[in-house]
Amino acid sequence: MTVYAYVDGPLGEMLLVGQLAEGGRAVLRSLSLPGQKGAVEVADGWTRAPGAFEEVAGQLREYFAGDRERFDIAYDPGSGTEFQRRVWRALEEIPYGTTVSYGEIARRVGSSGAGVRAVGTAIGRNPLLVVRPCHRVIGADGSLRGYAAGLERKERLLGLEGAPAGSG
Repeated sequence: MTVYAYVDGPLGEMLLVGQLAEGGRAVLRSLSLPGQKGAVEVADGWTRAPGAFEEVAGQLREYFAGDRERFDIAYDPGSGTEFQRRVWRALEEIPYGTTVSYGEIARRVGSSGAGVRAVGTAIGRNPLLVVRPCHRVIGADGSLRGYAAGLERKERLLGLEGAPAGSG
């Protein structure tokens, strides 16, 4: 059963979507921000279930308060292509408060050169904004590039983490 909830945060009202699992908790499938490019929208047949996302909401509050550097939640790893999942796993390895370039992610997943564009596309399709830290990927020159929820939000997230954030 697909369930969803809205959680307030400093970036706006976040939409959490997941599958109901044992114990009434949700396995997170998507975290969208208002106005996000490609954001998930609530569909007919989904059930609003704020209680199913209590753990996720709590960890998000801790993150935004500066009390959490890494998320420890159940999420659905099955969405996306194999290449996208490789890129997303590489995102999860970027330490809090640091940034890496798109080229570095391409190198880590074995897709250098022209593969940087494919990496950028895969990052743009990350269904778990904030939780899977695609905001930590910047241009090779240190500039902010691409973020499905807008560069202003990317800059805010990097600022929250104390990460270097160039202009772009």
